[in-house]
Amino acid sequence: MKIAYAQTYPRFGEVQANVAEALELIRGVDADLVVLPELFNTGYAFLSKEEVKRFAEGVPDGETCRMLLEESRKQGKTIVAGLAEREGEAVYNTAVLVSKGRFLGLYRKIHLFNREKLLFNKGGAEPKVFWVDGVRIGMLICFDWLFPEIWRVLALKGADIVAHPANLVLPNYCQRAMLARAFENHIYTITANRVGEEKRGTYHLKYTGRSQIVSPKMDILASASEDQVEC
Repeated sequence: MKIAYAQTYPRFGEVQANVAEALELIRGVDADLVVLPELFNTGYAFLSKEEVKRFAEGVPDGETCRMLLEESRKQGKTIVAGLAEREGEAVYNTAVLVSKGRFLGLYRKIHLFNREKLLFNKGGAEPKVFWVDGVRIGMLICFDWLFPEIWRVLALKGADIVAHPANLVLPNYCQRAMLARAFENHIYTITANRVGEEKRGTYHLKYTGRSQIVSPKMDILASASEDQVEC
């Protein structure tokens, strides 16, 4: 299985343009599995839970999921992507897994970072492992990088690859930690970060880029720049 990240620059609230940018990157890469960043379609800097609810979509029946499903079918690819999910009155920071036109599953972020605790409901279920073309894939999201126990859960369930959508703002702590996560669990990790800045309300966030793929031997197999959209 050929694996890749797509490092994007979402503009807050510009869902159609953000999805179009991501799909264009997916079309241009020769890979079986492509991982997109956390909240790739909306941007990250929500100001309130009410604002999250306005942008959150159903899974898998929302428009973004439908577009990912259609693209995965056309390209014969597997895609992992982060988005805001709505289920009833709850909203989750979620990663979805689609493959060749089929919805395979989701993971709702458990370790919410900073103000995310005010914006999203905490995921309540352990992450699962999904079989795709003979490979076992798990999903975690951004700040989960700090907690080795949740990575071990996926390793014990037999994961070969952990797809890790992210919106990282801390100075490369995660990228360095991924060497340990891959080595200690004998897994491949794909961290798909975003680039750019967001200034909304009291938010001024600068994202660190440097998406990367790490092998179980702690080799960095691929690494992106700090500030460019790339795949």
